[in-house]
Amino acid sequence: MNLADVQAKYQAFKELGLKLDMSRGKPAPEQLDLSLPLLGALDGFKTADGTDTRNYGGTVAEARALFASLLEVPAGQVVVDGSASLSLMHDVLIYSVVYGQPGHAPWAGQNPAFICPVPGYDRHFAICEALGIRMINVPMLETGPDMDEVERLVASDASIKGMWNVPKYSNPGGVVYSDETVRRLAAMKTAAPDFILMWDDAYRFHHLTAENIVNANVIDACAAAGNANRAWVFASTSKVTFAGAGLAAVASSADNIAWWTKKSGIRSIGPDKVNQLRHVRFLQDRAGLEALMVKHRDILTPKFDAVLERFEAILGGIEGVSWTYPKGGYFIDLVTPNGFAKQTVELAKAAGITLTPAGAAFPYGKDPKDAHIRIAPSFPSLKEITQAAEGIALALRLAIGR
Repeated sequence: MNLADVQAKYQAFKELGLKLDMSRGKPAPEQLDLSLPLLGALDGFKTADGTDTRNYGGTVAEARALFASLLEVPAGQVVVDGSASLSLMHDVLIYSVVYGQPGHAPWAGQNPAFICPVPGYDRHFAICEALGIRMINVPMLETGPDMDEVERLVASDASIKGMWNVPKYSNPGGVVYSDETVRRLAAMKTAAPDFILMWDDAYRFHHLTAENIVNANVIDACAAAGNANRAWVFASTSKVTFAGAGLAAVASSADNIAWWTKKSGIRSIGPDKVNQLRHVRFLQDRAGLEALMVKHRDILTPKFDAVLERFEAILGGIEGVSWTYPKGGYFIDLVTPNGFAKQTVELAKAAGITLTPAGAAFPYGKDPKDAHIRIAPSFPSLKEITQAAEGIALALRLAIGR
């Protein structure tokens, strides 16, 4: 296909008048429908120990046990609270800035910084920017962040207080941290004694293939290395049940959980225990959740395959253009020749396709190479995502004049 053909096909695509929103990795309605039985899952309002979930106080021990099983930690080292894990991440950083990590001074006034593997998750970066936490880019490799660079930075700079991580099917590149990467993160020497790993395990069960990829347990690795308080692990059912009405959990050392529980007790009398009990009744256990995720996979995988097929057909062999082939998660990272991501996103928008802004996968929204575009295939229908993939590919070819 020559440039004239590309221009003609792009113009014809614009004339279709499509309106496709691929700006976020939202579950499709068909995925949300899988959890409709959740609405009628309650057979009462009391937990096994007699706690009345309608009232203040108390906990749903069954919900804590469920997440302990999912995250492979003791129940005493996990708390279930709220519906969004991002809120819990925000809490941990707010508490760190105001109060300091357990046994340490508040970060406020220390000019704190965070290491950010890139490309990465824009909402992580937004929290840091809002709290005035400086961000330092580190390249993401096939096995996780560039550990030589990470180790060099944290060993020499006490203002570096932490690091963002999406260890499995990372957003947007689909990277899976190797066991060696997890071990090095757990054991590395840091100039800051209160350095933490913010471990966003958002896609632990979100496979796109039958392969069950497993990460090393970072909490165990940190404990074994003598850094038991280093890791904060976050998870939720946001893309398992209802994205806007799921459960969120945080897991860490016993000391950290005690600290978090005390601080969070000031902001809230207690979480939505009715929703916790509802989820326990619906999901039942880890096997129940995994069976549900197979149904999600059956909906998602054809959409990812359609995007990859269109990219291969239209963009295959073009110098400087590449994309990831994720085995799980919600995104594909489309890489353009340097300097063409923003233009491609603009041309796609003109053709009726709304994408995440170019640069969003980098701190402050600034991709130094202007080369990464996050593709989110989940929400549109299979027909729509196939059309969108073609439109995006045509926009890229038009941008680079090939």
